[in-house]
Amino acid sequence: VRLETSGGGSVQAGGSLTLSCTASASISRFNAMAWYRQVPDKQRERVALVMHSGKTNYSTSVQGRFTISRDHAKDTVYLQMTSLKSEDTAVYYCYAEDPLPPVALGYSYWGQATQVTVSE
Repeated sequence: VRLETSGGGSVQAGGSLTLSCTASASISRFNAMAWYRQVPDKQRERVALVMHSGKTNYSTSVQGRFTISRDHAKDTVYLQMTSLKSEDTAVYYCYAEDPLPPVALGYSYWGQATQVTVSE
């Protein structure tokens, strides 16, 4: 399964960006999909998660500003980012995971990095 990420770029603080992640398979197969971000010398941080059920979860740092959503018809998951801050500057990654056995084999997948830069 391939995850194709797009939508990164540069924006001023207070602005908005939307990231997209399109899968080469039906996203209905995944147990969960998520967006992570990473800055140099720090661990990759999960910022938003959507479960197969549709339940979502956000890190406290983005709660209320970011929204994760899915479009099953397009096999795409989005991360809408609003009220962006300089500390949101990072490389963002899309992530998906298959269900664990016996349903599936529990494989996980990563999209390619996309840079988000927020300037003051």
